[in-house]
Amino acid sequence: MRKEILIVYSTTDGHTRRICERIAQVLGELGHGVEVVEVGGPTRRPLEAYDTIVVGASIRYGRHSRRIRDFMVRHGETLARKENAFFSVNAVARKPEKRQADTNPYVRKFLRRLPWRPRMVEIFAGKIDYPRYGIFDRAIIRFIMWMTGGPTDPASVTEFTDWRQVDDFARRLGG
Repeated sequence: MRKEILIVYSTTDGHTRRICERIAQVLGELGHGVEVVEVGGPTRRPLEAYDTIVVGASIRYGRHSRRIRDFMVRHGETLARKENAFFSVNAVARKPEKRQADTNPYVRKFLRRLPWRPRMVEIFAGKIDYPRYGIFDRAIIRFIMWMTGGPTDPASVTEFTDWRQVDDFARRLGG
């Protein structure tokens, strides 16, 4: 059965958008109609008209975007009535044991503050792109990576995303 699916996201450096586009591609191949919109952007139809609503958000410095949280709070009743899912993209998830909602401290904290509970929660490892960052972000992220055993070469770009995990998530959404 064809579903109309909305994916609403927030991104800091564009990687979450890439993940959304990949999810949309897989869902489209399964025969579903998919719209991908950055939080705050216009949608083709009202939220109530979608069968499934997926919310995706990146983390920077341990926090999800305030805009995505506000969206989830403002539309919590609609989200709760629909098939729904939430995914988070963060560098902590580069460690497989941090890819579960109950083991990822940032996602656990974020979900506790929501008035509704997503039916599906997925956590994807993100990307560290030092050349793209400004001086401040580069220094802070390098320090965090140094403390947690991650990459610290300021010229490096390291993508941790498991694209098979992204595809599997999309197939579960479309099932």
